[in-house]
Amino acid sequence: MVAKLSAELIGTLWLVLGGCGSAVLAAAFPEVGIGLLGVSFAFGLTVLTAAYSLGPVSGGHFNPAVTVGLWAGGRFPAAQVLPYIVAQVVGGVAGAAILYVIASGAPGFSVAHGFAANGFGEHSPGQYSLLSGAVTEVVMTFMFLIVILGATHHRAPIGFAGIAIGLALTLIHLISIPVTNTSVNPARSTGPALLVGDWALSQLWMFWVMPIVGAALAGFVYRSVFEGDADKPPITGRPA
Repeated sequence: MVAKLSAELIGTLWLVLGGCGSAVLAAAFPEVGIGLLGVSFAFGLTVLTAAYSLGPVSGGHFNPAVTVGLWAGGRFPAAQVLPYIVAQVVGGVAGAAILYVIASGAPGFSVAHGFAANGFGEHSPGQYSLLSGAVTEVVMTFMFLIVILGATHHRAPIGFAGIAIGLALTLIHLISIPVTNTSVNPARSTGPALLVGDWALSQLWMFWVMPIVGAALAGFVYRSVFEGDADKPPITGRPA
């Protein structure tokens, strides 16, 4: 269990440092900034690389919503849910703290610029409302878990789950960065929010509740609607 929790901590740290780090340090860097496209790929690449390196140890959740969704889908034991979430949050906070140390070495740096924190209303990159943000987080997390549950099913092609999951997270960011700065991960949201404080902490509840709701719904839906069909022989094309 120590190895599993350590893997979850390090993997979540890497996700926050890599994903949020790309947003804070490189997104708008003069002339060669990577922009929203680059940030989206950075988040996807952190999950992809962590999934292949640490996934064999812990299952590669790196996200409290994923842990809840896998539990709801019957893929993860209830007794391990809380320890996994604690390790993920610690990793998210540690990743944000490392990023803060790095970013604070630049002239004029201030967490008041946002520090990749998630928000809605006036703190949404596109000024999207609470309702828009809530729907986005629920739906994007729901689809993320559907991809995870499908890609890791025993009938899915072996060895490709990390690619599908990493690209799914990239696509999610391409869609939703303008709306909420994209959470779909309460641990990713918690680290930056603790450092920004103020509005980021007051809005943090939404980035816990909505991703977990979306993930739990996906787990229950996949388990009740798709899991049984996935156990049937595959359709080969031509009817008998």
